[in-house]
Amino acid sequence: MKRRDFVAAASAAALPGLSWAQDKYPSKPVRLIVPFPPGGPTDMMGRAAARAMSEQLGQSFVVENRAGAAGNIGTDAAAKAAPDGYLIALSAISSLAIAPHMYSKMPFNVEKDLAPISLVGTTPCAIVANPNAPFSDLKGMIAYAKANPGKISYATSGIGTSNHLAAELLQSVAGFQMTHVPYKGSSQIVPDLISGVVPVSVESSLVTTLQHVKAGKLKAIAVTSAKRASVWPDVPTVAESGYPGFEVESWFGLVASAATPPAIINKLQAAWAAGAVTAETRTAFDNIPANERVTTPAEFGAFIKSEDKRWGELIRKLGIKAD
Repeated sequence: MKRRDFVAAASAAALPGLSWAQDKYPSKPVRLIVPFPPGGPTDMMGRAAARAMSEQLGQSFVVENRAGAAGNIGTDAAAKAAPDGYLIALSAISSLAIAPHMYSKMPFNVEKDLAPISLVGTTPCAIVANPNAPFSDLKGMIAYAKANPGKISYATSGIGTSNHLAAELLQSVAGFQMTHVPYKGSSQIVPDLISGVVPVSVESSLVTTLQHVKAGKLKAIAVTSAKRASVWPDVPTVAESGYPGFEVESWFGLVASAATPPAIINKLQAAWAAGAVTAETRTAFDNIPANERVTTPAEFGAFIKSEDKRWGELIRKLGIKAD
């Protein structure tokens, strides 16, 4: 789907009978938790969203990075926050649709403990390799992995991330195996990838790896989106490389504590809806690169459920566990 098609109209006027606190929201700074380290695509997206919403609501939005457990730690902070809208999170596919199927015990229940606000953005994943790797395209990588079982490893930004599941899905479809090496975030992977500590990475930070590909320090193998990435027009998709229909993208959205009043949820959604279409926000997302997305809270909730079903079925089929 095209990025601009997802921009929805701002929410309707607030319902009557709201308390003074809800009417005046926000009357102090709002904390926006980004559950991944600074410098990665999620952090960049969170800061762009915070700036956009701050401009719309006339109040500061302070970004806090709380990395760990593929986003679960930061998302849990939002689930357990006071239901007043002053602590929200930019959560991701990893916490909202993948982790519940991979962990025997979760610190929060997505449906019961979180209130969806809006989808915010999507990013394609990319398969990149050390320049000395003995392959230069997806066909060669798969052939090498099949001929050398157990000798090739790949890095991702954590167990249960979309990058991890993209790699697992590809291995299942193509019938080969690599060893997973999880990191805490994309920004920590690149130095090890360049130095050869790990030969391959499935990345969502295309802008970070792009500069190294251009410099010859890394080589791009394929992207997992349905269409080629705008910043990597010469890099084929996995589908083009022999696996039609293959498509995986990372997605990110705003969530709050489940008991947060609808009036506050709607005000936050409306702020993002208005802020997402500004030239500054679009430029920021182009630089990630990512596609800005806007939905109503109900639409985002339905989207989470559909993604939960999709990834739950795959995880059960492959028997993937994080603990």
